[in-house]
Amino acid sequence: MESELKGSKSAGDLFSNFGWKPAATAFLLFAVAACGSAFVYGEERFAFEKAEMGLPVRVTVHASGQVEAQSAAEAAFQRIEELNAIFSDYDSDSELSRLSDSSGQGKPVKVSPELWQVLEFSQRIAVRSGGAFDVSVGPLVNLWRTARRKKELPAKARIEEALARSGYGAMQMDARSQTVELTRPRMRLDAGGVAKGYAMEQALKVLKQRGFSSAMVSGGGDMALGAPPPGETGWRVEISALDAEGAPVARFLKLANRCVSTSGDLYQRLEIDGRRYSHVVDPRTGVGLTDHSLVTVVAPSGMEADALSKVVAVLGPDEGIPIAEETPGVAVHVVRAPDGHIGEYFSSRWKDLER
Repeated sequence: MESELKGSKSAGDLFSNFGWKPAATAFLLFAVAACGSAFVYGEERFAFEKAEMGLPVRVTVHASGQVEAQSAAEAAFQRIEELNAIFSDYDSDSELSRLSDSSGQGKPVKVSPELWQVLEFSQRIAVRSGGAFDVSVGPLVNLWRTARRKKELPAKARIEEALARSGYGAMQMDARSQTVELTRPRMRLDAGGVAKGYAMEQALKVLKQRGFSSAMVSGGGDMALGAPPPGETGWRVEISALDAEGAPVARFLKLANRCVSTSGDLYQRLEIDGRRYSHVVDPRTGVGLTDHSLVTVVAPSGMEADALSKVVAVLGPDEGIPIAEETPGVAVHVVRAPDGHIGEYFSSRWKDLER
């Protein structure tokens, strides 16, 4: 592990330690800027990066020395690896993949506490959003992954076939036995819209359990923030600007003990005849979003931030923000440019974050 995981005391060293250039993480939709001096109250700021869940994940801690900081970071990365073995839709041997393989066989499957927690939460969000969020969207996600690779739109018949294999109503859950049954044949679950936020928060919990309360874990547009850095009121978080002419500039927040998730088509998209199709797919229509938007959600938990960013992205601000408003402690910011017309939207709690 020591040959793979190295600590850094300066922002400029964060990527070179792992053979990645800064451009390699350009898809991250927000970043945490260094705050204050490297030496505050006898503690230093250490940052570590490692490839987890198919993306670079960064762990930042304030500690009295590198040895203890690295040990804590290793434990956090190990926790993410454990969760990836549960939630990966790429790994054919993951628990999620094995559950998908059971679809249409008419038998409930006992699942782990972690998988149960994420799927049960996902079903509640699916019901609240009228299916705008749906972890059974796997067939559609795979279809659009192929479309982005081939640079061509999926055929309508293929979309209809994938829709027939999807639908959160076909996932039956028994709380007493913690079993899940997928009633339609060839269903494929994809927890990517919620599991990354859950994993970042779980890794942060590992750091806190080891005594590192001033810590941060981020990767792939999801971020879990602990107590503020020493001498600061919070972590300085940059919310990137939309890449459209006339769009509002990047915004900065100071946050602590919160989770953040940003969804949009800034980096993962398909462009055909000048029209952008996001990697975020509307589970109800089977088509990638075309409104060119960035949605940022700040929430008490990683699952809430991750899932609600998808809900607001799919439903749009008029329908999506009211759902977020119903969730305690959640704040939302949206920038959209459908047909080139810029619109910026805020939930009522967002203004409190910028004070």
